[in-house]
Amino acid sequence: MKADKRAVVIGAGFGGLALAIRLQAGGYQTTVLEKRDKPGGRAYVYEDQGFTFDAGPTVITDPSALEELFTLAGKRMDDYVELLPVAPFYRLCWEDAPPFDYANDQAELDRQIGERSPEDVEGYRRFLAYSREVFEEGYIKLGAVPFLSFKDMVSAAPQLARLQAWRSVYSMVSHFIKDPHLRQAFSFHSLLVGGNPFATSSIYTLIHALEREWGVWFPRGGTGALINGMVRLLEDLGGRLELNAEVADIEVSDNLVRAVKVQDGRRFELDALASNADVVHTYDRLLRNHPRGPRNAQALKRKRFSMSLFVIYFGLSKVPENLQHHTVCFGPRYRELIDEIFKRETLAEDFSLYLHAPCVTDPSLAPPGGSAHYVLAPVPHLGNAPIDWEVEGPRYRDRILDYLEQHYIKDLRANLVTCRHFTPVDFRDELNSHLGSAFSLEPILTQSAWFRPHNRDATIRNLYLVGAGTHPGAGVPGVVGSAKATAGLMLEDN
Repeated sequence: MKADKRAVVIGAGFGGLALAIRLQAGGYQTTVLEKRDKPGGRAYVYEDQGFTFDAGPTVITDPSALEELFTLAGKRMDDYVELLPVAPFYRLCWEDAPPFDYANDQAELDRQIGERSPEDVEGYRRFLAYSREVFEEGYIKLGAVPFLSFKDMVSAAPQLARLQAWRSVYSMVSHFIKDPHLRQAFSFHSLLVGGNPFATSSIYTLIHALEREWGVWFPRGGTGALINGMVRLLEDLGGRLELNAEVADIEVSDNLVRAVKVQDGRRFELDALASNADVVHTYDRLLRNHPRGPRNAQALKRKRFSMSLFVIYFGLSKVPENLQHHTVCFGPRYRELIDEIFKRETLAEDFSLYLHAPCVTDPSLAPPGGSAHYVLAPVPHLGNAPIDWEVEGPRYRDRILDYLEQHYIKDLRANLVTCRHFTPVDFRDELNSHLGSAFSLEPILTQSAWFRPHNRDATIRNLYLVGAGTHPGAGVPGVVGSAKATAGLMLEDN
């Protein structure tokens, strides 16, 4: 490849940065254009009164995929960022049952499962074996392979059929495990990538095996420190990151992208373009002047999109007792609540929560004696429930904080130093997410692999996609895998 080949990547999320590193290492002169004042996308960082808040992903489950980026660039990841082990992975809590510490320790898991439901000890081992088989087929073999033709899908079909991919995550977990609380403990993972456990393909049980394979990690300094390490790696290789550079238009002629124009009027000519922006936004807004844009946008808008999230970031002047790094707080309902989140037009009265307490692992994220937290609740996207979040946001925030104070953090309000919240409207406006969806297209079987927007556009020959909206999907391992698939196409095509 000529050294003067120019690539532009729209968006500095995990997927965009991982792709840019691969392109720069592969010979492209690569520029990343980021709308906001900091890199990260969903992994943005807020800082306030000495507290550091990761805006989004906090669970790193495949460090080898990240290490590969540094290795192919001839660098060591340890020189850029330090990953700290998280143990247990999660504490799972219910109002009507004792907590369950989900750890990477088979004997400890057997003990806890046996105390609840002796017959499920063997059932869990069979579930783990199934999950590992799906992990091998769905993640190791296919996670970074682009599905560009239906033939690719057909070749994978026999294995998908053998693994009963048409069944839901919850259905498959229930095949092995009888206890209702344990069924929740081993099926909630699909929510981490925007999937309804009762509708998402059982292929997504691979997340369980992924965690057992490599563990759960957290970067020292927060997820933002990992993003900063990736930016430094890109720049050390000679790539560029332009902040406050919102792309306004993609210029196309003869079905080739020629340039992108930024809101401030700057124009970047290029040989190849990859978009890490929301996939609907890419076609609907950025390609609005080419027939491919509106036509593909209309097709995408007919698809099903993941739920959104309501997130509260709060800093305390104390360190709460007995919290783990990751706590999943199940509410009184499971199936019924998830059904409301994905299918109803209202905001449920109850909620299930994910509570992040990173100072358990890294106290530097708060002032001495304090602690930084965020708590998120899955909520409907704006297309399902037209909620007025200007009115409902503060109410919902107060309900969640009251619940946390009652069940998990004594004297929360008396020790509250700073607090802000992020709603589905913010996902739409800050991140250009269609309908305020937090994870792009819902990961059901008919929207996975070949059925998902492809890593390379079918009409515009030098336009590529990376991130949650393309194959393989959302989550840090998913978008880093998409970068590998997309980079392979871009380097091969040029």
